[in-house]
Amino acid sequence: MLIVIDIGNTNIVLGAYEGDVLVDHWRLQTHTGHTIDEMGILLRQLFAARAVDLDAIDSAIISCVMPTMLGTTVGMLERYFDVTPLVVGPGIRTHMPILCDNPKEVGADRIVNSVAGYELYKEGLIVVDFGTATTFDAVSPKGEYLGGAIAPGINISAEALFQKASKLPRIELTRPDKVVGKNTVASMQSGIFFGYVGLVREIVSRMKDELGFPVRTIATGGLAGLFAQETNCIEEIHKHLTLEGLRILYHRNR
Repeated sequence: MLIVIDIGNTNIVLGAYEGDVLVDHWRLQTHTGHTIDEMGILLRQLFAARAVDLDAIDSAIISCVMPTMLGTTVGMLERYFDVTPLVVGPGIRTHMPILCDNPKEVGADRIVNSVAGYELYKEGLIVVDFGTATTFDAVSPKGEYLGGAIAPGINISAEALFQKASKLPRIELTRPDKVVGKNTVASMQSGIFFGYVGLVREIVSRMKDELGFPVRTIATGGLAGLFAQETNCIEEIHKHLTLEGLRILYHRNR
């Protein structure tokens, strides 16, 4: 059984694969203060609660954008699961040329998503990931990673507005019924939600014009569903795209 772990700035998403089948998956809050033992006990409890056979776990792969957590996670897998994980980074075989000024700068999660998307469709792509940051990644019809755009995630935008404007409250992120808000909360929800819809639509539109070849636009991340239904520029949602990408990369490097 393969354990795949994606460590993001806000959440850790992990899954257990039996062959090509995702047996189960979990989403945890990223906490840099956890020790090897705390992480190991937590994961074993989560797996046991879903009847995952701990003795069947024999391999693992990690993508991580939090360097302070990488060593802890590797140590946890070695101590509590007796596996040495593959880590997505320089030197890993992706079978995807990275056509950027400095390929080492590209986040592991962006490469993982792009690899998974191209494996699914074998055509030009824009991959939108709604995470802590919202990333837009372009893949050529030949399977080349071309670059993309990074915007503040909607949660970051809402939190910044709360922290920097003394009279504005922290709000729930939801789609308001109307653009014209009748109170402060409704007005903030309108500005953040519909403003973000416009951001996504405009960046995708400009990327399509600039790329000059037909593309399919796919989305992933916790808030993908909320925004995909609001704009026709996103054609499909893949909730577990990053986990699938990790599975694919593990088998390419096994």
